[in-house]
Amino acid sequence: MPLKLAAFPKCYIDQIAGERTLSVFEWIEMARSLDADGLEMYDGFFTSLEPDYLDRVGGAIHAAGFAMPMLCCSPDFTNPDPDGRKRAVDRQAELIGVARRLGGPRTVCRVLSGQRYPQVNRRQGLEWVVAAINQVLPVAREHDVVLGIENHYKDGFWTYPEFAQKMDVFLELLQAIPDRDHFGVQYDPSNAIVAGDDPIALLKAVADRVVSMHASDRYLAAGTTLDDLRQRDGTLGYSPNLRHGVTGKGLNDYDAIFGILAEQHYQGWVSIEDGMNGMDEMAESLAFLRRMSAKYFPDPSAIPPPR
Repeated sequence: MPLKLAAFPKCYIDQIAGERTLSVFEWIEMARSLDADGLEMYDGFFTSLEPDYLDRVGGAIHAAGFAMPMLCCSPDFTNPDPDGRKRAVDRQAELIGVARRLGGPRTVCRVLSGQRYPQVNRRQGLEWVVAAINQVLPVAREHDVVLGIENHYKDGFWTYPEFAQKMDVFLELLQAIPDRDHFGVQYDPSNAIVAGDDPIALLKAVADRVVSMHASDRYLAAGTTLDDLRQRDGTLGYSPNLRHGVTGKGLNDYDAIFGILAEQHYQGWVSIEDGMNGMDEMAESLAFLRRMSAKYFPDPSAIPPPR
């Protein structure tokens, strides 16, 4: 069956979640022009978590003809302060309920590992993250919500990059949490590039646990190579020379990505994290993903029967 596509307004995240010059309701109205099936939300978009407010948001999403397939959250489970970690766990537990309220059962609620604080070593960080996720997993089961751990770069409002940004740390974390019913991978190929890893190698390693996907793309400014962007710790930063572009026109091999997903009979959502140069690019990215979906996930009703 064709994959369902969602849109996430990365181009407007500062206006909605930071400056508050654009409301989530205004974004939902803007999105009516897009050929998407759903709108991914970010908890920073909300000005309240009160039921009446959330129901207004959910009502606006559905009135515009969309579903809400994923709620992006950014828990900081590696905070050196125990109280900070507890607040992150409590907040994530609350947001799992928000995801269920807005999206219904089997909605994906993103989790992250936390920030890569200089004073937190790998062993300690993994211990804290695994403990935190195991604390919120029962809440996910209670609400029948799926936690999706993303191979992330850095929440836009964080000081430090993602603790589990690199593939080896991410895979070690994933292996430590065997639950496959309410826990899986929120895969983002562009973030693997930003981390200096091979997005295809990462996908092959986690393909059977992917529950949702971000489809964005990156391209290099003229005269720039990936080696030019590498930092001393072996990761990549958000250099101005590594730019967002229309999905399908950058560094990611979407034929390889969709081929692997098709082999796994993937039926989750694909959400564009795009539009840094406006709504036209978001529309172009969605059109590309519709073509890829038709190619690798054809609609059985559109396939003529054998003679």
